[in-house]
Amino acid sequence: MTIDINCDMGEGMPNDADIMPYISSANIACGYHAGNEATMRNTIDLCLKHSVAIGAHPGFNDKENFGRKPIQLSADELYQLVWKQLEIIQAICKEKHTKLHHVKLHGALYNMAAKDKSISKIAAQAVRNFDSELIFYGLSGSVMITEATALGLKTANEVFADRTYQRDGTLTPRTQPHALMEHSTDVITQVEQMVKEKRVTTLTGEIIPIKADTICIHGDGDHALEFAKHIYQSLRSMGCIISSGSL
Repeated sequence: MTIDINCDMGEGMPNDADIMPYISSANIACGYHAGNEATMRNTIDLCLKHSVAIGAHPGFNDKENFGRKPIQLSADELYQLVWKQLEIIQAICKEKHTKLHHVKLHGALYNMAAKDKSISKIAAQAVRNFDSELIFYGLSGSVMITEATALGLKTANEVFADRTYQRDGTLTPRTQPHALMEHSTDVITQVEQMVKEKRVTTLTGEIIPIKADTICIHGDGDHALEFAKHIYQSLRSMGCIISSGSL
């Protein structure tokens, strides 16, 4: 089995370089919710050094709230929000003689898209019109996947190693208790269940089906490096190949 491990990066955290050996794709902040052109260049250099696929991580233009506060935008504003961030990171990729591999929305924009068909469609349309070869990473089984697929984009069903799930397959909001997992044993148990059984146990105990093409680790988490190492080692011990090449 081949599976991708992705991580949100270029967000000003000190451990990006240490995490790189344990992942196969990186979602790089494009300067709106975090980062700037310098962090994008540095993160792309790290990706090239470690043969990690380069992805764009567009979010709301709201560094004060790290892109995690919902913002209501018009259809055109949303389209331009995604498009402009892709332009910024694409220009740096060209400067580095490399190319983008995928796009993953960030924070509140991601969570809103996971529940709203129109937001998913507009974001996916911007990605498709920008470069139809880009892979659209979206919450496993959500409208993000169905809307992007309907537009002809290649998609990757994303699952989360360090977040808990609700019975409808969405992530537990960070504003609620127990949204984040704090112990590596819990993270590994969830990852192995998602990969081996194609199921996940929700916060309230239901077991629901899930498809795992790519596993997310949050680079800004307190235990990001520890989790990355344990997840990588666990998947390797299961016989998995860690690679973005199967997406």
